[in-house]
Amino acid sequence: MVDNKYIFQMSGIKNHSQKKQLLQGIRKLGGVYIGGSVYKETTTHLIVQKALASEKFLAACAGGKWIVTPGFILDSVNQKAWLPEASYELNLTAQTPETPNPLKTWRERVSNGTVSGAFQDWVVLIDIDDPASRSVFIRILKAGRAVVFTDWPTSHAVTHVLTKNKSKDKGRKCRIPHYSVSYVAKHLFGHVCSELNWLCNLESFDEKESCEMDFEAAAVTDKSMDVTDDLSHKELEEMLKKYIIIMEQRQKMLLTVPEFHSYYTPNLSVQIPAVDFSNVQSLVECTFFPQALEEILGSLQPGVMPPALLLQQLMHHALHGDAKPLYLSMFITVLHSILRNNPTWGSPGHTKYFLQILQCPECKGGLWSLLETSVRVCLGSKPTCHSLPSPPSTELFRLHCNLQEFFLRLFQLELHAASSGRSRGRSRASVLYSTFWNMWEKSTLTSRAVQQLSKLLIKTVVWAFNSTQEWRLGMSVTLQETLCVVVEFWAQEHSPLNSSLVEKGFKDLAEHMAILCQDLHCDVLKELIPAIRSARLRMFTVDAIYRNICCSRGLILSSEPLCLLKIVSTYLKALGNLCDRGPVQTLKGQTDRLEMNQPSTSSAAHVPGSEAVKDSGRETVPRGYHRVNAAGETLLHRACKKNQVETLLCILSVPGTDVNIKDHAGWTPLHEACNHGSTECVQALLQHCPNLQLGSQVQGVSPLHDALLNQHMRIAKMLLQRGGSPLLKLRDSEGQTPLDLVSFEALREELLRCAEEGDKALAAPCLEVRDLPFIESCSWVLSCLFLTYLQERHVPTYKTPLTPLDLSPTVCRSLIRLRSDELASTWGDSRAVTLAEDLRTVLSLEQYVSQVSPALRRCHGDQTRLFMQLLDDLQAEGVALISGQSDFD
Repeated sequence: MVDNKYIFQMSGIKNHSQKKQLLQGIRKLGGVYIGGSVYKETTTHLIVQKALASEKFLAACAGGKWIVTPGFILDSVNQKAWLPEASYELNLTAQTPETPNPLKTWRERVSNGTVSGAFQDWVVLIDIDDPASRSVFIRILKAGRAVVFTDWPTSHAVTHVLTKNKSKDKGRKCRIPHYSVSYVAKHLFGHVCSELNWLCNLESFDEKESCEMDFEAAAVTDKSMDVTDDLSHKELEEMLKKYIIIMEQRQKMLLTVPEFHSYYTPNLSVQIPAVDFSNVQSLVECTFFPQALEEILGSLQPGVMPPALLLQQLMHHALHGDAKPLYLSMFITVLHSILRNNPTWGSPGHTKYFLQILQCPECKGGLWSLLETSVRVCLGSKPTCHSLPSPPSTELFRLHCNLQEFFLRLFQLELHAASSGRSRGRSRASVLYSTFWNMWEKSTLTSRAVQQLSKLLIKTVVWAFNSTQEWRLGMSVTLQETLCVVVEFWAQEHSPLNSSLVEKGFKDLAEHMAILCQDLHCDVLKELIPAIRSARLRMFTVDAIYRNICCSRGLILSSEPLCLLKIVSTYLKALGNLCDRGPVQTLKGQTDRLEMNQPSTSSAAHVPGSEAVKDSGRETVPRGYHRVNAAGETLLHRACKKNQVETLLCILSVPGTDVNIKDHAGWTPLHEACNHGSTECVQALLQHCPNLQLGSQVQGVSPLHDALLNQHMRIAKMLLQRGGSPLLKLRDSEGQTPLDLVSFEALREELLRCAEEGDKALAAPCLEVRDLPFIESCSWVLSCLFLTYLQERHVPTYKTPLTPLDLSPTVCRSLIRLRSDELASTWGDSRAVTLAEDLRTVLSLEQYVSQVSPALRRCHGDQTRLFMQLLDDLQAEGVALISGQSDFD
């Protein structure tokens, strides 16, 4: 049975084996151990080896707790019972027996009821700027039963002002004693302070003047590495790290093409034969192109490369002439044969050669220009690098598809070489790297060429959608594979050096693709997202798409990194909130919004929905609706600036009006209303616009920031009553939250109450889905994100085949006992920390699934039911893992 009379914390014990021995002893005798660097009020005993400048040591002394040496535990274990603590109590005055031990003095005074704590009757104003340091001293003072304030109280008379900054005189002006934080130690230990080397020289100490002491910095964070069982945590971390390495190696092997690589790896002879291609040049000059290709094919050997100019002439004929199908097929065969005999990986000379021959013969703009032109010719879109036969013949279509497949094969082989270490240190001397990144773009994934490739992929998927033509579908697959190879090649190049740079690159490209996708129909989106073959890019793209959906419907999502907990809590809750959103009249895309934001060069610049407005009757359109001034401000912006609520309501009645439209600087009409104190306009926007984006920011400034900066408190309260506490978490470019802009505590509390009202309104359960097609689309997007995340982050489930991770009940219980705030500080591998957090989420999934909106549970849509089933299955798997009844192994 656990004895609540023996609740331990430790401080300053860093030896792992000693700590493990102490922890085992505490458990063996039925005691309780509390880890962490923060002092807990329930603690009865603190174990230390010597006096420490730590939060726990000072707080335990102030609270009158036992402060004992490790011998108390070890000897008690030997005696198989708790021994009296007195002989093990740390003695600060052992060298001067005539001096009372302050630790014993405070403990006895608290235990016999003389005082409730060392700081009884203190009313303290904490005047410390640093939040972490302020929190530490608040806990120390409260442990000694002081009443603590961070702002000047109106209900209590302050007895002490505690500060670190000598220049501050808040206390002196009111004739209240003004103390340094060192006074806390002086009060606890008295004259013993002079014998402790972490305190200041008390000879120069004046109660009304600050003195600095060395323990200030040390008291902020206890470096004792208190964890439940540090060694077992290390073992768990190592197990997860090994698992991640194995899974990443498996994932890496999926990118290799050994069957192709062996074919394209020649056996080079010691001496490369000299081949005369003058006869081939004569055939080309006489326009005997098929014969020239036959001569080249017969001459190719390992190390032999036909002149680049000759290949360019043959390509020109293939792209522009009336070449026969046989010639076009032979030309592609020649390219493959040259590559098979002269692979580019590990050979800068061969790389340079292929960069010369694989470009437009006329424009000579490089391989990317040729690939882009080839795709655009097939799509029938402009512009191309120069005029080509239009419309292209069937044979020419086939040539371009074969050419694109050749580029893909070349890129796949270079990625294979990089993945298998065959071109170590020479990855940048490759055709792929030279094609998609110039010397100024090498540190970013979103180069111009990569952005164009992603745009062409989306166009191709839309173009091939519902098509039964096999070559169209084949071309789409080729581009899908090409984008995957390109992004994974870049990731492998940079991952060993800077993993955070790689993740940022994927996120940036995902945001770019999400913007390109925002006008696509859901059916097209269902074709496109699986077409993103890179699981990592697909994961971040789907995440960006879902966040954009929520933002467009007026929901504010937290900004923490993507993890499984965020998906099953924040995103799942957002899906429930979306159920209460009704259908919108018109969904206008980014293209329209950008068009509206163009500078007006005439008296009537075009605005979205103007065609619909004309059809619905000219009398319903307010004067100036079509005008956009030089700053990009619409009539909606101007009405909100001037608090013209009647004009605002008239604008909102026009079909297709985008209430979240931005001017050139990015300000929305809501920003303008909050900035100028247009209370009635803000009220109208909140009342009539359910999809109003309350969290829109320009350089971090949200509408709530605008309202508080300009002292419009009524507007701020209305925003919080609608948007809740997520609005208070938004930070501007200087890192300030809205509450940081409010100086009065009473006003802060009033704003917090308004935020609580908003939270309650948002948390109100929705009982039915108001827009089923929309929720079905959102459920599909979230299902895709959920499954892709599990795959990409190697979260094992019952569907994971042959997983090398042991998730026995013992391991599961260890994972559940982990504390999130300690993982990041005590574990060195961020990947292991993320996986541990994800596994803890799987094991505790029931608490999140149980909070699913009733509307989602009652929804009969196929996609929504599928997502609910996925969550239920993973929840059941977590329960089975803990009980040891899983079929996981």
